Amino acid sequence: MAPPPTRIGLLIHPKKAESAPLAEEMRAFLEARGCAVWIGSAWDEPEALANIEELDLLVTLGGDGTMLRAARIGARDGVPLVGVKLGKVSFLAEIAPDDWQRPLGQILAGDYWLEERMLLDAAVTRAGELPVNHSYLAINDVVISRAGLARIVTVTTWVDQNYLTTYRADGVIVSTPTGCTGYALAAGGPILPPELKNLLVLPICAHLSLDRPVVLAQGATVTLEAHADYAPILTVDGQFEISLAEGDRVEVKASKHVSRFVHVQDRAYFYRTLMERLRWRG
Repeated sequence: MAPPPTRIGLLIHPKKAESAPLAEEMRAFLEARGCAVWIGSAWDEPEALANIEELDLLVTLGGDGTMLRAARIGARDGVPLVGVKLGKVSFLAEIAPDDWQRPLGQILAGDYWLEERMLLDAAVTRAGELPVNHSYLAINDVVISRAGLARIVTVTTWVDQNYLTTYRADGVIVSTPTGCTGYALAAGGPILPPELKNLLVLPICAHLSLDRPVVLAQGATVTLEAHADYAPILTVDGQFEISLAEGDRVEVKASKHVSRFVHVQDRAYFYRTLMERLRWRG
């Protein structure tokens, strides 16, 4: 049995009409069972960060994007999270919106298990200077790609300071196992179990260069330097966009923080969810 949570945050999606009313229903359910409840917006990260350290559990009411935000918000304080499926795909969410009382009751009783998933730290260094910004935290992927023009980007790539290859492609993805069911899967990458700690590097539509995904050992560091006639961009989990200048380097490695997902399903849930979402059961 796991520790029953008593201080619970409900993170709503402000653009989904059903999210806030459902959060109020959950608040009443939880408070009737003696829990302290905080409700906040997934788009108001400062407020969420100000409240996160007081929580035992973070529940998201949205899609996978909301789960990605929650994973970054809760990681530094090690707060477990579980999602209610209000998105179109919802690979990451655990609870159905029309059947939330039963699984939430299980969690309150301590009848759940925790799955740790790796996160990535991505730091941008400009011409050998200090990072342009603090490290970005990602649970899915870090992507260097072309901007608006339909031209290739050249990305020189090192692994643990050793030259790997130079990609000529629409972009390069560095993904966690969690991200392998996202952009990386669409780009032809392999499916990795989410509890692995490996990094995946793969190009997007490679042009006369290495076109195969590379799975790296646990603890590897990937360094990327992009070259183009125009400014390429760095995106983090598809939610942050940073313009890159010539000579900028992006260093990506496993973060010291992890994201802790709450599950009430059995440990084969991942493959079952994968087949259902992708409709590969036949």
